[in-house]
Amino acid sequence: MIHPPDILAARILVVDDLEANVLLLERMLNAAGYTSVESTTDPRMVSGLHGKNHYDLILLDLQMPGMDGFEVMEHLKAIEPDSYLPVIVITAQPDHKLRALRAGAKDFVSKPFDLGEVLMRVRNMLEVRLLHSESLQYGRELERKVCELEASRETIVRQSDELRHLYEKLVCEQQVTERLLLNVLPAPIAERLKLRSDLIATGQPEIIADRFEEVSVLFADLVQFTRFSPALSPERLVAILNEIFADFDDIADKRGLEKIKTIGDAYMAAAGLPAPAADHAARAAHMALDMMEFLNRFNERSGYALQLRIGIHSGAVVAGVIGRRKFIYDLWGDTVNIASRMESQGIVDGIQVTDDTRQQLGKTFLLEDHGVIAARGIGDVHTWHLVGRN
Repeated sequence: MIHPPDILAARILVVDDLEANVLLLERMLNAAGYTSVESTTDPRMVSGLHGKNHYDLILLDLQMPGMDGFEVMEHLKAIEPDSYLPVIVITAQPDHKLRALRAGAKDFVSKPFDLGEVLMRVRNMLEVRLLHSESLQYGRELERKVCELEASRETIVRQSDELRHLYEKLVCEQQVTERLLLNVLPAPIAERLKLRSDLIATGQPEIIADRFEEVSVLFADLVQFTRFSPALSPERLVAILNEIFADFDDIADKRGLEKIKTIGDAYMAAAGLPAPAADHAARAAHMALDMMEFLNRFNERSGYALQLRIGIHSGAVVAGVIGRRKFIYDLWGDTVNIASRMESQGIVDGIQVTDDTRQQLGKTFLLEDHGVIAARGIGDVHTWHLVGRN
């Protein structure tokens, strides 16, 4: 098992050519309790430092003079023979994120920094990294024990209890790994990956990519949460986000949506995939209304005044799995972009939907015509406000 003190004791290297960014990340991590944080502003030193110190995590800026983050990762691969790069890249360029994941990075942090996002991604990465290291250690120990048993049959009885205990521990760790897989991937997708475990072991998993013609994508954002968060300790901040997003997860399960991801204080889900559903728009609408009702109850209970902004659009998407060792199930297409605009250009404490979604909702829901808005990068879009249920 991975214990909190082990995570906080992990060795972390921060790499950024801007001293201000290095100081900001160091202070974030130190305030969260991490005790072994080092840094450098010279990307050419990273390989040497990692070869000497074997960091559990490297926070790596992609855009640096002299040697960019992609070149740094190529040098690191010579030190990590199993191609497991303990790297979270730092970038403000959306198109660099997918390229970085293909280059071997395990996750990314967006600029400008969001405290909650940085701490959650660092912790998740370290949990997977330490679990990976422990699994390798247990595997080597099991192999050594098997060799000893084959060399001397007389030791079988004496060592059988120890071997059984070690095997049970390995099974427990494998179950933890499977639970982690199910936590980040829809169950049908996780099963497809597990069926091709022979390819996963070689770092060449099956490419999973599907097109869905009829889905509804939901984006939600806690309005101005970044202004609210500096007044909280890191532990309290993460606890609040965890409570809110955990309830959003429960709502998604209840209403039949698939949670796609959270980024900082934003939440994304979709209805109609990976299993198609004819009522995908209604599912998304019910979830949006449930989320608003939950946040009102949370504010009454906690004394906070958090606000939510939600956007929904229905249409076609491409869905697939990105990554080799740390998998991400994500969506692409105009439908995703339009749903995001419905949220970002919506009203506070409101649910904005497109006419495509409204046409599929029927008379079950109450909607108000919001007219045509100019969606950034999209053009004119006829929008409606979802205000309740009939």
